[in-house]
Parts: sequence; structure tokens; C-alpha cells
Amino acid sequence: MSPQPTPEDVLHHPERIHGYSYGTASAGPSPLSLDDLMKLKAAVGLTDQGDAALRAAGEVLAPRAADMVTAWRTQVGQHPFLALYSAHPDGSPNPEYGAASTLRFDRWVIDACTRPLDQAWLDQQHEIGLRHNRAKKNQTDHADSVDHIPLRYLLAFTAVIITSARDFLADEGRSTEQIDEMHAAFTKSVMLHVTVWTRAYTANNQW
Repeated sequence: MSPQPTPEDVLHHPERIHGYSYGTASAGPSPLSLDDLMKLKAAVGLTDQGDAALRAAGEVLAPRAADMVTAWRTQVGQHPFLALYSAHPDGSPNPEYGAASTLRFDRWVIDACTRPLDQAWLDQQHEIGLRHNRAKKNQTDHADSVDHIPLRYLLAFTAVIITSARDFLADEGRSTEQIDEMHAAFTKSVMLHVTVWTRAYTANNQW
């Protein structure tokens, strides 16, 4: 059995994370084009200045990614109807599944701030969308869990991810203006990611 990835691995060697598929043949191909992606980037208002602020946010958030995901998981756990999707089908805890997916979630925080918007990005986001619904949920970890997360909860929980990020950005003692810029850029990045995830749930003629 391979050794469990360390926090250092999550930061600098994500290829050691089980099931992490960024830039590999197991992610993709996305049904979206790079032109689709650039139009979505424009729609969320992510500019070159926003890209710079997003990189700055990554410098703050990358070392805190595990803390952020722990906070999000804690909030999920307060709602049995949400906790169900990381549990066994009978609702009993499934800590092995939770631990495996948490490392990939940690890395997602970093990727959301640092990865260029290219074909590999598109392919990875489509893969993430597939892993939340009946197409691929549970397959990566051979998990015994419910096989689908409804799109409504994927969208609704985005609010928690966005709003809570500001507290983590503020911990570094930067100016209010810098925090606002970083948080706005992170918000746009998250919305871009989640919008692309929804493609895996939606028929082409409706998306």
C-alpha cells in the first residue's frame, strides 16, 4: 500500500494523491471548448487583474487548504441530509471515503487559485462534475456510498465555500482592499469551476 500523502505532498506533489487526475488521461475530454471557457471567464468577470489577485489569494490559502476543507466538512456534518453523500448508503459514517476525498478537496483549493485556464483545466473540472453524480460517483475510491449528489446541493453549498474563504484570507493581516480583491477573485474562480461542473449534470441543449 502506498504511503498516505502528507500536507507537503498536497502542496507540491499532488500526483501522489490517490485519484487526483489533473493533466492525466483519466480526466476528460471535456465537452466544452476553450472558446466556451473564455466566454464563461468573461461572464464571471475574471480579468487579468483578477488573475493576479487570485494568485495572491493562492499564496494565502494554499497553506490553509486543509483547514478550509475541515471547516466545510464540519458544516456539512451538521446537516444529515448533506452528510449522507459521504456516508454509507444506510447513513452510517464512512471515514475511509471521507479521508480519501478530503485530500483531493484540499488540493482543489490550491488548483482553484493557481491553475491556468487551459484544456487540462477544462478536462479536470468536467471530471469533478462527473464524480459528483451517477456517472462516476464512488468509482475513484470504490466507495460504498450513495451514488449521486443532487445538483441543487452542489450549487447551494457554493455559498459556504465562497463566504467562508474571506475569513481565511483576512487571517494574514493584509489591508481591507487587498482582502476584498483576493476574495472577489476567489469568488469568481469558484463560480467558474462550479458552472463548468454543472455541464456533467445537464443535457447539451439545455446547458
